[in-house]
Amino acid sequence: MQKKLITSSLGHSSRFNNMYSMAMTTYGYQIVQTLIIDIVPDERVKKAMNEINAAARLRLATNEKAEAEKILQVKRAEADAEAKYLSGQGIARQRQAIVDGLRESVLGFSHDVPGTSPKDVMDMVMLTQYFDTLKDIGAHSKSSTVFVPHGPGAVSSIAEQIRNGWLQGAAGSSDLRQS
Repeated sequence: MQKKLITSSLGHSSRFNNMYSMAMTTYGYQIVQTLIIDIVPDERVKKAMNEINAAARLRLATNEKAEAEKILQVKRAEADAEAKYLSGQGIARQRQAIVDGLRESVLGFSHDVPGTSPKDVMDMVMLTQYFDTLKDIGAHSKSSTVFVPHGPGAVSSIAEQIRNGWLQGAAGSSDLRQS
């Protein structure tokens, strides 16, 4: 708007010349050239122009801020997805290491101690883990108490329940594949 006013000042000069040179000639004056140096609009016009400029800049700033927030959200989501992916890989490696360790323990124990079956070794491992769990629960005073069947026979019962669950799950998934 201000650029238009400045560039149109030349046009205003020539219009002023045309309009007032006839009127001034009757008084003996001749207007040769008019130089308009500055156009000062009314204060209300200035205020309105400033508000228009401020609103345009505010719209631009709001759009830029929204775009920046969008980028931040996308980056956070990407970082969260990457963290979950890496956590999943870590858990998978941990479980694989546990399975490998159990396999080596079972095979080594079965080989070194005649008359033991892999089931006997797994029952012993489960019993050891069961006691480790009870020890950890008792060691932390702020932990919640978990009541589980207790006794030497309970471990084989728990192991049997886990095995039955695996077998039922495997049977259920094979039934689903066949249908």
